[in-house]
Amino acid sequence: MTAVLDVADLRVDLPVAAGTLHAVRGISFSIERGETLCLVGESGCGKSMTAFSVMDLLPPRAIRSASRLSLAGEDLVAAGPARWNALRGDRMAMIFQEPMTALNPAYTIGEQLTEHYRLHKRSSAEEARERAIFLLDKVGIANAGQRLGQYPHQLSGGLRQRVMIAMALMCGPDLIVADEPTTALDVTIQAQILRLLMDLQKEFGVALLLITHDLGVVARMAHRVAVMYAGEIVETGTSAEVFGSPKHPYTRGLMDCIPVPGRTLPGDRLGSIPGVVPSLVGDISGCVFRTRCSLAEAACAGVVPTHRLGGHAWTCIKEAA
Repeated sequence: MTAVLDVADLRVDLPVAAGTLHAVRGISFSIERGETLCLVGESGCGKSMTAFSVMDLLPPRAIRSASRLSLAGEDLVAAGPARWNALRGDRMAMIFQEPMTALNPAYTIGEQLTEHYRLHKRSSAEEARERAIFLLDKVGIANAGQRLGQYPHQLSGGLRQRVMIAMALMCGPDLIVADEPTTALDVTIQAQILRLLMDLQKEFGVALLLITHDLGVVARMAHRVAVMYAGEIVETGTSAEVFGSPKHPYTRGLMDCIPVPGRTLPGDRLGSIPGVVPSLVGDISGCVFRTRCSLAEAACAGVVPTHRLGGHAWTCIKEAA
């Protein structure tokens, strides 16, 4: 079966004053229909750059390259602006982490929901309005018909994010990219939005690339997990494999930072990963985690192999770090 999204050797470079910043360094992944792939890692590891590169929304100075970037079998490596404009909002959509900045404050919710539907589907205004009301109801917004006439500032943060989800679903996309969609929301609303995403994904069968730094979200949402560090993916596997038997030292360090109910007692010291992320400007060689890894040795400065155990893969000089 053809993957909805298939990415191989994706790289994103940014020219900066000190040289070239290698924000994303040769990552590969794929997502099947109805599957959630969670891309997880600490702030600054390249997660959002990956999301923006998949949607062709990178900053003008950024340079993207890939040996393969395809949507449902269509090669997008050499696609021009017109083709990307035709795909975005139609067959692929994005949910941003801050809906108040993603929604235009000068236009009503109804205008923003129906505009791209009419553009992509060549529909009438009434058909677009009916679709918008249907999806607002699906995402749990009451009195959907009345909400169409409201502006973003008249809605709460949770309602704005529900509008963003409805907007992403308007044209029935094959792929949704969600870039930390609950970061700006309080904890109770976060849980509601995540449950909503899970339910809608099952109902509509879309492929979901979920970008997050929250391992709790990953545990609840992911079919498969890709752990990212300093611009590269260091471990991939099913949620059960990565959480049940983490192989890479960085993944294990992340797991150790999570308090475990019933085992982590009040006042106990939480785990931490020493050191800081290395600079990604200029030439980079070896395992970039070696300066923070307690298991590092001289060989870590050389070529780092990838080990596989079924669908579970990790990059380390040791088969079981």
